[in-house]
Amino acid sequence: MVRCPKCAQVGTIMKAGYVRNKQRYVCKSCNYFFTIASSEQVPSRQKNHRHQTTIIDIARSTGVSNSTVSRALHGHADISPETRQAVLDMAAQLDYQPNQLAYNLVKSKTNTIGMIVPEFHNRFFPNVIMGAHQILTAEGYNLTIMQSNESFAVEVSNTKAMLANRIDGLLISLTQETNSFEHLQVFEKRGIPLVLFNRVCDDVKAPKVVVNDFEAAFMAVEHLILNGYERIAHLGGPLNLLVSRERLRGYRAALEKHGKNIEEDMIIQGMLSQQKARIYGKYLLELENRPDAIFAVNDSAAIEIMLMAKEKGISIPEELGVVGFSDNPESAYIGPGLTTVRQPTIEIGKTTAQWILQMIDADEEMALPQERILKTELIIRGSSLRSGI
Repeated sequence: MVRCPKCAQVGTIMKAGYVRNKQRYVCKSCNYFFTIASSEQVPSRQKNHRHQTTIIDIARSTGVSNSTVSRALHGHADISPETRQAVLDMAAQLDYQPNQLAYNLVKSKTNTIGMIVPEFHNRFFPNVIMGAHQILTAEGYNLTIMQSNESFAVEVSNTKAMLANRIDGLLISLTQETNSFEHLQVFEKRGIPLVLFNRVCDDVKAPKVVVNDFEAAFMAVEHLILNGYERIAHLGGPLNLLVSRERLRGYRAALEKHGKNIEEDMIIQGMLSQQKARIYGKYLLELENRPDAIFAVNDSAAIEIMLMAKEKGISIPEELGVVGFSDNPESAYIGPGLTTVRQPTIEIGKTTAQWILQMIDADEEMALPQERILKTELIIRGSSLRSGI
């Protein structure tokens, strides 16, 4: 029994010759012509196996060639309005979903930008993502996001997955473990635009979007000095990251400018998980001649310091001043309020996205600046304000 694929009638079907060795039929009820192979049944929705409708299915049901269906679906002018409408009707009836990836690959462009971030534990990277997403979606691009979870091995795996999915460009911030860069140099060799942001390196020839970490750290430590703190410790990140080295450099420069001694046992550099921050903080707070202020590489570490100080009965800011970095939302609510460096996170995301779009749209290699440095702001709260200063 043959059923009309357009109106679903059964008893009104008549044979109407052959087309490409296939029996052609016409439905007298709706005057619709279609073909099926003599040994085939019209595709049934009763089948149990899953089948993604293809152009071939539409062509078979409408009695036209695969190329005619393709041209009709993409609105080519050489297809008659009647044929195009018949193809569109059949596509809707068969629930056809175009394979956009295959279509884009034919054009050697997927309209997809990849982004790899180390973690989502604080608001820094989600805000960067929002800024990038705003720019990219406005230009018709999709944003594929992967998290490396502070693991070099996962970061390498993520880059391979991005390459396999034929992204048009990659935005990446490195993990705390990253000290080898062959997986990023592959993008340069393949001519795929790459922009690094926040955590960057000098070993990859790619544009970089950063804040002025040296200036920000200098500003934070000078603020502590001007509020009467004498022995200022620094809880920093791993030295393989440029961001950690620049913040350490700013810390040292501020102490030198104001004639303060730089005590090496007051400087701790390392992987800064919450657990490690507590270990390092415990060390600093239990020194016989403990610091009276601590500049931390991020807000998470600074907040751990404040919580530990309260547990030990150390008064903030009278006995211990604390300054963080990033201005996470919780920094404003922990008592007495954490002084911190605010980074333009949304702007970082927008800048990286705009930059990579310029690289993609360039007809030839662009002579772009290799670094864009954005300004920070010191947000002063109670954790660093000694009374009477």
